[in-house]
Amino acid sequence: MRRREDGFTLVELVVVMVIIGILVSFGLAMHYGARERTSDATARSNLRTAVPAFEAYRSDNGGYVGMSLAALKSTYSQGIGSIVVEWTVPDDYCVSSTLNGRTWWKQGPSGAITMTSC
Repeated sequence: MRRREDGFTLVELVVVMVIIGILVSFGLAMHYGARERTSDATARSNLRTAVPAFEAYRSDNGGYVGMSLAALKSTYSQGIGSIVVEWTVPDDYCVSSTLNGRTWWKQGPSGAITMTSC
């Protein structure tokens, strides 16, 4: 007489759990990578959006000295995102934007947006 075997063995259940664990770990890694890329894109966009206001300020005031986030928002563009004016001199400036602990910087009117501080 043969015994009837219904259900899964312990080895089969462990294999399925390992496969599910691997798939979940890939999914989480992709999620956190996408979140980081989104934060970076938003920070860079904040800086690019503010550049016309910087140039309008320079045109009206003869330079960048005295430029502040409050002055830019009140006079030139209320839509400027979360930026920090680090420093200004007559013909140069340094601004930054930080999201989720990652900071992007832009120095001067012709500078690139980078993760390297000014």
